[in-house]
Amino acid sequence: MSSDVVAGPGILTKVRTALTIAGGLYALALGLIAVPYFQTHTLYCNAIRIPWFADFDAPERYGLALNKTYNFKIQTVDNETLGAWFVLAESIYQALPSHDTIPKPHIAHALRTRPTILFFHGNAATRAFKVRIQHYSAFSSRLNANVLAIDYRGFAESTGSPSEEGLVRDARAAYEWLISSGAKGEDIIIIGHSLGTGVGARLAAQLSKEELAYRGVVLMSPFSSITELVKTYSVLGAVPLIRPLTMIPYAFNFITWALIHKFDTLSVVPQIKGKVLIAHAENDWDIPYTHSEVLFNAFLEPLLPNVDIPSDPVSTTKEDWSAFSAQIAARKNRRENIVTTTQLPKFGVVEEFVDRGGESLVNGEPVSGAEYWAAGRPGGGAPWEREVIFVKMLEGGHDYVGVQEGLQDLIGRKFGLLPHSLPSLPPPPISVISPKAPESDVGGSDVSEAGGWSPLPSASERGEWTAAVTKVVD
Repeated sequence: MSSDVVAGPGILTKVRTALTIAGGLYALALGLIAVPYFQTHTLYCNAIRIPWFADFDAPERYGLALNKTYNFKIQTVDNETLGAWFVLAESIYQALPSHDTIPKPHIAHALRTRPTILFFHGNAATRAFKVRIQHYSAFSSRLNANVLAIDYRGFAESTGSPSEEGLVRDARAAYEWLISSGAKGEDIIIIGHSLGTGVGARLAAQLSKEELAYRGVVLMSPFSSITELVKTYSVLGAVPLIRPLTMIPYAFNFITWALIHKFDTLSVVPQIKGKVLIAHAENDWDIPYTHSEVLFNAFLEPLLPNVDIPSDPVSTTKEDWSAFSAQIAARKNRRENIVTTTQLPKFGVVEEFVDRGGESLVNGEPVSGAEYWAAGRPGGGAPWEREVIFVKMLEGGHDYVGVQEGLQDLIGRKFGLLPHSLPSLPPPPISVISPKAPESDVGGSDVSEAGGWSPLPSASERGEWTAAVTKVVD
């Protein structure tokens, strides 16, 4: 009996000690995250170079077909060198006289003949990582598109160290390489995954602002911003990493203040003019799908009527509450009239709308939706139409959204990649087509002078997945 009495305090002491150590390690980890060096490595994880000791000259070792992929380097404007793979579209590859043929001489023809997906991967690992190989294979085979995949600065064999601005420069360098190698801007589809969505969105915004062509952008498993991701991130989807700090005054504000890498995709939404497809899985334990909902709603916001929230609910009159309720109802009805919702059993839900105008307030003045979005300059620019699609999938986790064939088919139809794509939106009133680059300048370093932005491909190439306002597809 006496031994049991003695054992009790011993167990409590051990538990208390363990909790103290865990708390200390937690505080240390958070403190290190606030240090730029550790924060950079935590975000990018570029030191994790899986597969280790990769031979990038032999993409066949990692699952790609013999001589289907060209390994090369891209030079950035700030003199960093990026490792890159160019994967031929399946129809181009199968048309080669021999699969012993080196793909480089056929790149210009491939760029002129088939659309190209410019792919930006997430953090950690390299372009030879298994799940990324699965993406290239699916895009090049099922969608019959060329694929350009790069490793950002500081990743794999690329030189330099990663930073937000640096990764955007890397993305622009990849785009310019495609243009100088013979691609037309309106044949380039930007696809980003996870961290790559922050990169891809900023590239799309930059191209839109400069009125340079691209066919559209696909954001797979995106976050609205790193700040918001930090707020919602949970280890294995169960243990919140930062949320406990909300109980400590100013502690959470300190962490967000210390973030040097923002990747604020939400802030560049007004500048993105091309077609947008957002895809997220409900079982994503790394980045909650609510981030994609926030982004989709941000694209939709200028088309919805405003709601005047009472500043002082206590003193609000009955008439004010009635007006407030009426505004909410009008906003809800407007959304239902704009957004097409399609239930796909065993797959997910697709929401989509077309921005054909609408009205929003900018600096107190009513501005049409088309003007609001034009070149990121509220109140100016030529009218145009832009389609936004949100695909919320049941499965796919964080890493395997892009390898779901259902999503691949949606991308193919929406961006005119499938052979039987149906006509989509009419061409915009004003568009400038990029001039064709010389065939011989594959991989040249000249900066592209591609023409003005063209939000959609030509009528013969576009595709749309038709749907009623609300329907179920069996």
